[in-house]
Amino acid sequence: MLFDFQWLLIGLPVVFALGWMASRFDLRQVRRENRDTPRAYFKGLNLLLNEQQDKAIDAFIEAVQNDPDTAELHFALGNLFRRRGEFERAVRVHQHLLSRADLKASERDRAQHELAQDFMKAGLFDRAEEAFSALDGTAFAGDARLALLSLYERSRDWHNAADVAAKLEQAGSGSFASRIAHYSCELAIEADEHGRTDEAEAALRRAREVAPSSPRPLVLTGQRLARAGNHAQAIEAWDELRRRQPAAFVLVAADYADSAVACGGERAAREALKALFAKLPALDLVRALDRLGAAPPLLPYLRQHPTLSAAEQWLAQAQPAWSEEGVTALREAVTRAAKPLQRYRCAACGFEAQLYFWQCPGCLSWDSYPPQRIEEL
Repeated sequence: MLFDFQWLLIGLPVVFALGWMASRFDLRQVRRENRDTPRAYFKGLNLLLNEQQDKAIDAFIEAVQNDPDTAELHFALGNLFRRRGEFERAVRVHQHLLSRADLKASERDRAQHELAQDFMKAGLFDRAEEAFSALDGTAFAGDARLALLSLYERSRDWHNAADVAAKLEQAGSGSFASRIAHYSCELAIEADEHGRTDEAEAALRRAREVAPSSPRPLVLTGQRLARAGNHAQAIEAWDELRRRQPAAFVLVAADYADSAVACGGERAAREALKALFAKLPALDLVRALDRLGAAPPLLPYLRQHPTLSAAEQWLAQAQPAWSEEGVTALREAVTRAAKPLQRYRCAACGFEAQLYFWQCPGCLSWDSYPPQRIEEL
């Protein structure tokens, strides 16, 4: 049977036309998808910049539906959910990304980091710890360790906090010696509360070894010795604090005077406090010297430091020739007016407290409280 070349001549143009039509259809579809996705994305971005988060989320959801394989859109959507406090939806978005087998290793690590932040913001600290720990050895390891450090501080897990801080320091993320010293001090306080004195002493030794210039280990060492009745040794610890960190010594000036009275060291204590007061006049030193019967004249101090607390102290010592009832009423008025100013203020967030904190209860910063009260700054 002979092949009819006439059919070949007719078939070739037909096949060519069908192929051309198919390619045009595919190109149009691709162009339309590429055009639709950026439009929805940029629409969401514009709404986000205009602080219209509800509409921005709808736009991003539309963009994800048009191209469900776009990782960047998922990241943007998950971050929006987290910012709005919709942590469950943010977790679902990032878990969906992690479930994709075609996701690059770098994008997978990023999704893991975002998921860990979702858990952290939601207060699911155990799951956040697990998610951050999974980032060890990745490009997000440094950020994950910093987040773990904050997590352990919030949960007061001082052992793990010290381990993470040491790893950060070894990785070249800066010096964490002061923080590690604080963690050891916290462990010493916990050990004392449970009667483990040897463990408390070891923790304080570690704190002093890690950060020799940190004042808190010396403060706690003296306070522990004074509670145990070893007042002479307590004075030795506080004398070292006075030489190294005179500004922080004022925090224990009253305890220093009490221990001096208890062990018969009033004379040496008076000389030490007078010398420090000449260099660093502070009301806490005045009160400590008053306990030792050697309060300096307060009128010159009051003129240089016209604070309500100084006026209250002067009234207590001067005993002016007024009626007792009048003096009492005046002192009560001054005391009430001075009380709001007799606070310590965090230099990082402004949180005020009557007690001195080594870690701010407001922003959790360490060593952010100056040892002077508000009215003395």
